[in-house]
Amino acid sequence: MSSPGIVLDQELLTAAVEAAGFMPADEGRALAEAALAAPDGPILEVGSYLGKSTLYLAAAARARGGKVVTVDHHRGSEEHQVGWEYHDPGLVDPHLGKIDTLPGFRRAIAAAGAEDVVVAVVARAEEFAALWAAPLAFLFLDGSHTDESAQRDLASWTPHLAAGGVLAIHDVFPDPADGGQAPYRIYRKALESGDYVELTGCGSLRLLRRSPAS
Repeated sequence: MSSPGIVLDQELLTAAVEAAGFMPADEGRALAEAALAAPDGPILEVGSYLGKSTLYLAAAARARGGKVVTVDHHRGSEEHQVGWEYHDPGLVDPHLGKIDTLPGFRRAIAAAGAEDVVVAVVARAEEFAALWAAPLAFLFLDGSHTDESAQRDLASWTPHLAAGGVLAIHDVFPDPADGGQAPYRIYRKALESGDYVELTGCGSLRLLRRSPAS
């Protein structure tokens, strides 16, 4: 856990606010503060897109004297594909005709001067989870928002969360009119398991602490 008086790295926090992406500034800061206050141990993010949320976590990681590990296949979620609401033609690799967010992600991390604290893994989250061994202090789930993939992320990564560690889930909307329901359903599943107690979140960001006995 961070020592009293440790504060977020302000340069990285500013870079996160200015970076391209979808996370509101108040939710991003809440994410960073929660990571800063988490127990000692690794911070891991599932789903990095162009690096906005990664930079919020990096602001905490640098202040803690640690790193943030982020895993993403960088081919985009369903909503980023052609014909979907969040499709950006500028992110399509002209040679392959596929979404590729890795170049934009790398530019954002480099421009912010965060390459020393960000460890980027290009892989499917569930495949990397099978190789991961260290107990996590902080786990942020913000990958693809289909039910199948959200449930898979929850099932593959939460076993790695240490007792007392924090699980953060983004885009949790109880009302379907506000957004997709997959993140809400994994949030409810985690909470109803009895393994977590809820912390104060912000907007669509939910924070759960794993119970010591779970």
